[in-house]
Amino acid sequence: MKLLSSSILLLLFLLQAFVAQAQGIEKYIPAASNPPKLVNDLIDKLTPEQEEALERKLVAYDDSTSNQIAIVTIGYIGDYDISDFAVALGRKWGIGGKEFSNGVLIVVLEDKERGKRKVWIATGYGLEGAIPDITAKQIIENDIVPNFKAHDIYRGLDEGTSDLMRAAAGEYKAPTGYSNRGKKKGGGIPLGTVIVVVIILIIISNINKRGGGGMMSRRGYRRWDNTPPIWFPGGGGGGWGGGGSSGGGGFGGFGGGSFGGGGAGGDW
Repeated sequence: MKLLSSSILLLLFLLQAFVAQAQGIEKYIPAASNPPKLVNDLIDKLTPEQEEALERKLVAYDDSTSNQIAIVTIGYIGDYDISDFAVALGRKWGIGGKEFSNGVLIVVLEDKERGKRKVWIATGYGLEGAIPDITAKQIIENDIVPNFKAHDIYRGLDEGTSDLMRAAAGEYKAPTGYSNRGKKKGGGIPLGTVIVVVIILIIISNINKRGGGGMMSRRGYRRWDNTPPIWFPGGGGGGWGGGGSSGGGGFGGFGGGSFGGGGAGGDW
């Protein structure tokens, strides 16, 4: 029993650390624009005409398929990995529909102070099958990065979004001779999900054996035999859930989609 209590305590501390990290990354996530837009060029990498052209393209795609492809350019995300940031932003904004989580997010990072230039494609749960990590990596390496390195951000995003649309429709083919050797595969099951599942399984197992136990309150895990209470910051409300919004004409807003960690990226 002592071993079980210690295991639960350790897992709860890990979960608390995960929650704290998630809350820490939130401070770097910009507020969604109002009225909402699919192209959010926060560091002016595009001309107004280029931004408008991409916006029209992505709005038309949203209208015709309900799939949402969003673009965010940003200059600073702290010490966080761009993949974690992209997933957090996609969840926070709710890119894609709530029912199908059919959103894609392209994050372009240019941190001039730290000399970091990175790009990441994050795929919502519903599009991970149509746009697997290897396809996202191909689009990064063949469409986006070469154009970015040639100082043509617009062309990289234009070609990249076109191939993402083809992939979602099952029409994308990798260029002849493409090799994914050395590819760093993104995605997988997030650590937080693993921790939560393990905790639930342990608690259910112990309840089945003993017929009782502790309880999860609004503020944290309150008691399990002699296990001290573990408090989670934040309390009720909030969380990662996205929501739709409306803005007369053009793009109507994000629909509450979610992301699980699928995607790929590269340096430019």
